[in-house]
Amino acid sequence: MKNKKSDSVFSASLWCIAFFSFPLLACSSPQKSGEDFTVLRQRMVEEQIVARGIQDPLVLQAMRKVPRHLFVSLQKFAYTDQPLPIGEGQTISQPYVVALMTELLSLKGGEKVLEVGTGSGYQAAVLAEIAKEVYTIEILEPLATSARNRLKERGYKNIRVKWGDGYQGWEEYAPYNGIVVTAAPDHIPQSLVEQLNVGGKMVIPVGDLYQELLLLIKTEEGIQKESIIPVRFVPMTGETEKN
Repeated sequence: MKNKKSDSVFSASLWCIAFFSFPLLACSSPQKSGEDFTVLRQRMVEEQIVARGIQDPLVLQAMRKVPRHLFVSLQKFAYTDQPLPIGEGQTISQPYVVALMTELLSLKGGEKVLEVGTGSGYQAAVLAEIAKEVYTIEILEPLATSARNRLKERGYKNIRVKWGDGYQGWEEYAPYNGIVVTAAPDHIPQSLVEQLNVGGKMVIPVGDLYQELLLLIKTEEGIQKESIIPVRFVPMTGETEKN
């Protein structure tokens, strides 16, 4: 199916999109001394997100509100156009990618959403600004614990964090209206497809050396699949490596 984003958008941002090697800090300059994080966040939304075609007002509102600098290790780079380290060898995705994945879910406000790969909790916070309930799973215990504490400190009461392997999803609270996967398996986990509501959407990077961000829509007849853009996410670990 036809890619939703234009080649010009892709070519302008591909090499910074979701790679996890830390030399990408050269993609953008850190904030200048004395610049306010709120000002930087608004600028980030306008220059990195709106300029690339993200239009959903709920997504833009969430991106303007959630303080990304509280979810990264290098706060001075928090609002630059790149992924950043969050500890345990993991990264937080580029702001545009977070916004794109959120917009693809087409959330309206009453949904139940599953996230696989909590990381620092930033994507979960963005989702929680829109969805009614967010369930998020992180395979690395230190990240799961710190994200749970961070989200609690931020006052999020509609997010549940679980330490575990997200390959099998979180069946206890299924089905979900939307699923976001923030690490790349080499195939689409059937368990996640089964936990998606009919009419629900899943956004997932799939692949090994070459990865595609896919949008899946579950219908009565089966799964509709659309390729959005090439990306590079950290690989999914755990049970997926056995399948």
